[in-house]
Formats: sequence, C-alpha cells, structure tokens
Amino acid sequence: MSAHQEPLSSEAGRRAMLQSIVALVLAVFGAKACSIMRFDEGSRELVFEAVAGEGEDTLVGRRIPASTGIAGWSLASEEPISIDDVLSHPRFDREVAEQTGYVPTKLTVFPLLYGEESLGVLSVLDAGATAHFGLAGMESLAHFASHAAMTLAAVAAARRAEASRDEAPLQALAEAIDSLGEQGRRRALTLIAALEPLIRQDGA
Repeated sequence: MSAHQEPLSSEAGRRAMLQSIVALVLAVFGAKACSIMRFDEGSRELVFEAVAGEGEDTLVGRRIPASTGIAGWSLASEEPISIDDVLSHPRFDREVAEQTGYVPTKLTVFPLLYGEESLGVLSVLDAGATAHFGLAGMESLAHFASHAAMTLAAVAAARRAEASRDEAPLQALAEAIDSLGEQGRRRALTLIAALEPLIRQDGA
C-alpha cells in the first residue's frame, strides 16, 4: 500500500494527508516552499510536520521556539498574516529563517485552528508572481488550513490515546496499592522492589 493509500486512522495516513496538503498549496500558489508546523504545548515549540519545496528533505521534525517570528505571532494571535517584504518586517526572525536553509522575501502564515485550540500554522513562502493573497486568496488558503487543522487534531487525539493506554496499567497499579492501607502499601512496595530485577531481566 502506497503512502497516499494509508488510512487516516494510521500515523502514516495522517502524515501523508499533511504532505498532500502542503504539496497542493505549493502547486496552487506557485510557491517556493510550504510547510505545516504543529504546536507542541509541552515544549512550547513549533515542529515541522510536513514540508514541500525548499527544505522538504531536511526540515521535517525540526523544532523552533513557538514565540519565533511571524509564525509565532500568527499562532499566538490566531490571525492570518500576509507580508510582501518580510526582510523589512519587525517580526521577521532572519536568523531562524537562515537556520532552516531558506530565507523568503514574501510570506503568508495561516493559523491552524480547531475548536478553541491553535494547533499550529500553515506557511507559504514566496508565492508566485500571479498569486494574490487578497480576500479570495486568503479564503482559498483557509480551506487548506481547515483540512490541515483537522488532521493535526486527529494526530493529537491519537497520541493522547496512545499515552493513555501506556499509562493506564501503572495508574491502576498505583490506585490498587493506595487502597491497601499503610501496612499493605509497605508490603506491596517491598514486593515490587524485590521483583524489579527479575522484571528488568525478563524485558532485556
């Protein structure tokens, strides 16, 4: 089964969907690059999840501070922004752009909103000369952003579910130990300490 045929219920399917979105935006707007970055609330960073055009072979997985530049502003304000000369814009962080390997002249960033959450941003770098990010252009980009946001929401939900499954046995054990009373807890913890070397050996 090829990547684009993967079901959206799978991690590979969701990643393929995100990649198809940036590839389509790149083609529609004749851009040099397009990316989707996911907001990692725990680390307060933006993570490149999908990239088309410049940087597509090197940027996926790279992280930048969520407060960085124009993308960070769009994420925090939950507002789209389109700039024709980013090099003179006060919010543009050239140093971070250089670290990604491509410094754009024009930049459009759209927040990825799902419900009350700001899940990340969709960025379009150096759209072609015929591309116009007026009302019609921003409305078109909003449709792509909506699909990207829904996919990121699915990614987040799947990861939370996976984490919950991993933590459930430990939580159940902790609750069972707490229900034993002080003397029972001491005996249970002593038994766990004695079994730990055998568990580690069995899992090795």
